[in-house]
Amino acid sequence: MSTFIFSSESVGEGHPDKVADTISDAILDACLTLDPKSRVACETFVKSNVVVVGGEITIPSLQDKKKGTTKPLDEVINIGKIIRDAVRGIGYTNNDDVFHADTLFINNYLTAQSPDIAQGVDAAAAEGKKHKEQGAGDQGIMFGYACDETPELMPAPIMFAHRLGRELTRIRKAGKLAKWLRPDAKSQVSVEYVDGKPTRIVNVVISTQHSADVEHAEIEKFCIEQVIKKVLPKEMLTKDTEYLINPTGKFVVGGPQGDSGLTGRKIIVDTYGGTGRHGGGAFSGKDPSKVDRSAAYMGRWVAKNVVAAGLASRCEVQFAYAIGHPLPVSVHVDTFGTGIKSDAEILAGILKVFSFKPADIVKQLNLLRPIYSKSTNYGHFGKDDADLTWESTDKAAALKKAVG
Repeated sequence: MSTFIFSSESVGEGHPDKVADTISDAILDACLTLDPKSRVACETFVKSNVVVVGGEITIPSLQDKKKGTTKPLDEVINIGKIIRDAVRGIGYTNNDDVFHADTLFINNYLTAQSPDIAQGVDAAAAEGKKHKEQGAGDQGIMFGYACDETPELMPAPIMFAHRLGRELTRIRKAGKLAKWLRPDAKSQVSVEYVDGKPTRIVNVVISTQHSADVEHAEIEKFCIEQVIKKVLPKEMLTKDTEYLINPTGKFVVGGPQGDSGLTGRKIIVDTYGGTGRHGGGAFSGKDPSKVDRSAAYMGRWVAKNVVAAGLASRCEVQFAYAIGHPLPVSVHVDTFGTGIKSDAEILAGILKVFSFKPADIVKQLNLLRPIYSKSTNYGHFGKDDADLTWESTDKAAALKKAVG
């Protein structure tokens, strides 16, 4: 019998890094609303009462090719309003918040996308380019993963950690219970596996920001009784499960007041909680021409359909791309010995059903829409939302047939 413990963490919307991700994706969605062909790479930094945004944005519909001019971004998109609305939506509106939606200082350093990058990615001929197809927006490796541990076909530790964060946010925004809750929060769940199957929850950690007028005992009781025991599987919570609630004893100063935040620093929270591998590329603030995002979504779609088709109980897919090139330079499948066919046979079936060209990924998953704010918090995977097309198992039957 093989036994081990595996832990994953999640963070709330008010965590400084997630504040940055939320702002970046809000700006992305605004650009895609204006023009689905927008090219966006928006990074955000937050600290104290300051928000800094920078990166590259090109919106084709703003360009007058005959005159060779481009209308300024600020004339059509109010970046400041988008930022303040995003922060307000998170909940930084309390009178004692240093980081407050209405009093932020905003520094905007967004410029146009480099024409050298654009010519490699665009579906058009260019000097030195060997084809006219849309190419990948960058080189790099991306992974997709799925398993049968939860109904969402996600690893149990990360899904359990996300459930805790979502419930804390739901209660806080409802404003009826625990009015002392504040936006910044983290959760972590450790699960014991026996022979590869999750069997019990060993410990649960919740650190939640709170107002200064609440006692630690009340926070602890609330988190255990009204959050943990309400959203985690009862059969996996035992008399030996350990609960660690605000282990430092106090968490009044939080969010960007207490720590700095930066887009793309929660890539493991965004994916599979450390289960499986990660290519290193972040998602938020990037339009789907960036394969860091779109190919990772593609990988999840493929892996989830493999598991949904019953071809394996675990599946990981890896892609690699070269900037400007329309085909992946490699595609790899690993079912960790759980496949009903060999990995080579499953890969052959995958290549019959799916196309991995960047333009085809965008088309297959319908990615040129302002849907990305829905993906920002509590993981980009494992959500039940029709707009997040990479969670669909619509190719399971075709894949099963192709594999034979």
